Amino acid sequence: MARVDVTVDVTVRGAGIFGLSIAFACARRGARVRVIDPGGVGAGSSGGLVGALAPHVPEAWNGKKQFQLESLLMAEAWWGEVGEVSGLPTGYLRSGRLQPLADARAVEVARAREVTAAALWGDAAVWRVEAAPEGWGPVSATGLVVRDTLTARLSPRMGLAALAGAVVALGGEVVREGAEAGAVVDATGVAGLAALSGAVGKTIGGGVKGQAAALRFDAAGWPQVFADALHIVPHVDGTVAIGSTSESAWDDLATDAALEALIAQAEAAVPMLAGAPVVERWAGVRPRARSRAPMLGPWPGRAGWFVANGGFKIGFGMAPKLAEVMADLVLDGRDAVPEAFRVDASL
Repeated sequence: MARVDVTVDVTVRGAGIFGLSIAFACARRGARVRVIDPGGVGAGSSGGLVGALAPHVPEAWNGKKQFQLESLLMAEAWWGEVGEVSGLPTGYLRSGRLQPLADARAVEVARAREVTAAALWGDAAVWRVEAAPEGWGPVSATGLVVRDTLTARLSPRMGLAALAGAVVALGGEVVREGAEAGAVVDATGVAGLAALSGAVGKTIGGGVKGQAAALRFDAAGWPQVFADALHIVPHVDGTVAIGSTSESAWDDLATDAALEALIAQAEAAVPMLAGAPVVERWAGVRPRARSRAPMLGPWPGRAGWFVANGGFKIGFGMAPKLAEVMADLVLDGRDAVPEAFRVDASL
């Protein structure tokens, strides 16, 4: 039987973005935290390359989009505190984003969204149609792009290392093995979805393979590009991340022709990238809940256990607010989990 450790208030299983963010949020409130992950920090899908913190389009508004907006607006100060406490860089920058507009209909829709963005985002950020910039920027058939000033970027690996460092600086532990004590938060991604599915007797989520690449090209202060569902993200280390695929079926976790096609697509979208050397190819399996929203709350039928899973493509963008909501629930019993994020939504 596992040893009971009275020096630990919260055990977090999983050192990805959800697990480490929740651990940090609990530790900064004075809780004694232990994070356990046999693979180490960022061993799963959180340890990828892309790091796009991008909003949903400002229309058909719902609770999920509002939660994400609030999280994105928290991000600069929140990640700033992570960096301050840990003494480590996170690679965060609210860099904005450019999206090419392919035809007159796309321009019409984008201009309508200027109005809804003003109503929904207020003066926190803008969404506007403007002329495509020369040089860095996407090829646009209309000569126009959408520029939004809400999108940010974060280096996934730097961010996770800084979170782990902040947890330790606040008196917590980040270990590969250890005993569970106190409240337990399961943030183990695909493995956690499989375990929870087995516990409740039905599939509540699964994995989706993604592939991404990093090119050696220094565009560190420039905005992201989002073209034909492809994220092109300049990072502080002089690389540009390209990603990602979404594959519901796969034979292995090797990178393959699908990634090569993605790189070619990026070079066509942003011609300045043509010929930039590929410095890393990456593949991983991201957890997606059946509801397609993050899954948060008590583990059904297991007292003292909680679930934080299903980040899929928006985990880093959701992390600041999600971590605070989970800390409220785990430490104080205050339940502010949106209905769409509850475990029941995937049952």
